[in-house]
Amino acid sequence: MTEVAQPLAPTSAETVTVVAQPESDLHAVSFSELVYAHFDWWRSRQSGATDEVAARRYDACRVAFEARHGEIVRVYWCSDVASAVALTEKKRLGGHRTPAWGFHRETDIATQTSPDIAAELHRCDELAVRAETVLTGVRQRICMQLVVAAATHLLSIVDERATGAVKAARATALAPEHSAINKAEAYYREAANGQAQMTYFGGMAAVAVALSVIAGVWLAIDWASPVAALVAGAVGAVVSVIQRINNGKFTLEYDVGSPYTFFLGGLRPLIGGAFAMAISFAFTGGLLHLPVDANETTDHRRLALLVLSFMAGFSERWAQDALTSVLPEARAASQAATPRTAVEPTTTTSNGQAQAVSESTASS
Repeated sequence: MTEVAQPLAPTSAETVTVVAQPESDLHAVSFSELVYAHFDWWRSRQSGATDEVAARRYDACRVAFEARHGEIVRVYWCSDVASAVALTEKKRLGGHRTPAWGFHRETDIATQTSPDIAAELHRCDELAVRAETVLTGVRQRICMQLVVAAATHLLSIVDERATGAVKAARATALAPEHSAINKAEAYYREAANGQAQMTYFGGMAAVAVALSVIAGVWLAIDWASPVAALVAGAVGAVVSVIQRINNGKFTLEYDVGSPYTFFLGGLRPLIGGAFAMAISFAFTGGLLHLPVDANETTDHRRLALLVLSFMAGFSERWAQDALTSVLPEARAASQAATPRTAVEPTTTTSNGQAQAVSESTASS
């Protein structure tokens, strides 16, 4: 017996749409992934076909990348290869702090047959790393803009070669970009040195003010020549550095970081004050003599000592020469004070004739 089953009534098919999760939910999107996503979208667009998947993937990658690194404010995409350079700006504390700038590059495919371009782009990487780490504010912004401009021009040369527009004078096209990177490096060195000078001066000023306050309280209670000399030497050291900065002859090691530069600046007044105190001890101890008249008042002698202490802090070379000049004079003074035993003493007889006195008496 055959079982007869009534056929089921046909139902409408239900369409289930699965939305792909953006890559940002799984991992941080790198600049290389963004470049590949853009290249796929650009290639589909150039072919005339609308690839929604490639467009959504590129949009998702760009949103995730900018959420981590900041807005892309300047970018160059190669037309025929998956390569690009970009500059990002990330706001900090709602725009109340200076933004963080970032240089991003993916050019390995474009520069496979152009080692000269790859070398220049590597220089851009090094300069961008230094600018991001050392510079701040408007100096960093200008330097990063110069770096991305040079990298954009370099990549455009490779892009033109990829399209078949081979340039006859390859070195001629590269020379201006090499010069542009040199100018960007010169700007970085000048900006970094100026920024380091400000940090160095801040360390000097902080220590000089601290010494002045402590010495001012001390001198208000009782006068002490070494303490007054310490302050005068510290001020002299600060004035010396200011003069060198104003003359453009003060260069610092700017790639060591701001804390170390601040520390070195704080040592400068201490060194000047130490030399001034040594000069003060040399004058008060009698090794050196103040160039003032003996009849001058005590206030005038103190002022003269402060002037010499200021000069010791202002010029360390002068202080060293003044202190080392004491050693030969001290040696000569000690030799002159040594009694002479080789010469026999003489006496004068009543008739005015000199007669040697024998150390042994004659026996009677």
